[in-house]
Amino acid sequence: MSHEAISVFDMFKIGVGPSSSHTLGPWRAAQRFTQSLQQKDLLNNVKELRVILYGSLAKTGVGHGTDIAVQLGLCGDDPVTFDVNNIHAKVADIKHMKKMVLAGKHEIDFDPAEDIEFLMSESLPFHPNGLSFLVNLSNGDSISETYYSVGGGFVVKEGEDQHSGNNVHLPFPINTADELLHWCMKTGLNISDVVMENEHVWRSEKETKDKVLTIWRVMKECIYRGCHTEGVLPGGLQVKRRGAGLNKKLTAGRSYSDYDSWLKTVKQGGSDFTYILDWVSCFALAVNEENASFGRVVTAPTNGAAGVIPAVLQYYIAFCGGDSDEKIIQFLLTASEVGSIFKKGATISAAMGGCQAEIGVSSAMAAAALTECLGGTQRQTLMAAEIAMEHHLGLTCDPIGGLVQVPCIERNTMGAIKAITASQLALQSSPDYAKVSLDGVIKTMWDTALDMNSKYKETADGGLAVNVPLSLSEC
Repeated sequence: MSHEAISVFDMFKIGVGPSSSHTLGPWRAAQRFTQSLQQKDLLNNVKELRVILYGSLAKTGVGHGTDIAVQLGLCGDDPVTFDVNNIHAKVADIKHMKKMVLAGKHEIDFDPAEDIEFLMSESLPFHPNGLSFLVNLSNGDSISETYYSVGGGFVVKEGEDQHSGNNVHLPFPINTADELLHWCMKTGLNISDVVMENEHVWRSEKETKDKVLTIWRVMKECIYRGCHTEGVLPGGLQVKRRGAGLNKKLTAGRSYSDYDSWLKTVKQGGSDFTYILDWVSCFALAVNEENASFGRVVTAPTNGAAGVIPAVLQYYIAFCGGDSDEKIIQFLLTASEVGSIFKKGATISAAMGGCQAEIGVSSAMAAAALTECLGGTQRQTLMAAEIAMEHHLGLTCDPIGGLVQVPCIERNTMGAIKAITASQLALQSSPDYAKVSLDGVIKTMWDTALDMNSKYKETADGGLAVNVPLSLSEC
């Protein structure tokens, strides 16, 4: 059996909200297309360019900023480094001038209203999140390339082997939870240790640790920023941000000046159950309100579920003594492995599996990570992941107005709280008596995804998206 090699940095990607599959993925696809043009020495010969969005990408593309992401990617901007404060200004310039500098090198005529087409009734067979780039060249020739955003910022070009970039031999090849447990039992290593050994294939241990801490730095900056930004989220729903207000209430006038002093303030508030519960919600709200505002976030494993893992990790740091680099690294390594097993065995794309594939997977990742960090055995760690997903099975993706706001933001708070509960249940239980395995729940999740009506798969065609009567001005 072949084994897909997925790095921790495949699961955790720095990018821009609001959606990994509908924003980050199309952004990366557009970048790849311009790179393809340059490799073929065709970039300067481009005369006309059209973009076609299919299926789920089309139906919720405006609300998810797909059209914005495509334009920035075509311009050669990178989601990791581009100043998020300049996103709307740059897109407005393209709209006004009706021109674009392709890959930052070649100016072409481009009118987003005419040259980006939303085919809402047509979906490509490989994946609901498909987009095509069609180019006319100055010599009269034309070329086209089609890409698929398959969830979590992963992009596959039509015709290529989606696993072609993973031709590496890992010391511990893993596709399933049973295989992961096999290696843990054989070696005596924790899950995070197994992951670190596999990461050595790509880079040194120091490099891996440094990159993981960079991931956490972006996460905690996102939490802190979201906890101190008020206002209304973009789009037509007029959703008021709540993270900053809740932070202000919980800090109760205590002074601080930066993340570190804020963290001390959080810790000083005590250990009352409702106090901690409110903070977990606040952490998750903060991240996903930033995500909804085209802020800098980390896929965990997706943008729509980006708040769960940071919230649970921040909970672990603030209230469980996890404030050390080694513990943070352990947490994120464990989480990534559980996420990769879900991706291999099912999906992390809401367009394929509904919200169970996003919030459900992120909750399972967080539950496992917290359990290992709190001293749970390898089996208890996998048990925690199973419990978390078991209670997300069937969760639909029905974003109102196609925006990653309602019910998405609150769902991150629920996913975080379920993760903590799942961890506690696993820590107080014996896996010997468990009736459902992690592999069993992953298979069930995939079976459920296949049975789920397409209107509940990030199309805004069902559920809350059609049953909440709202007047949308921009969505």
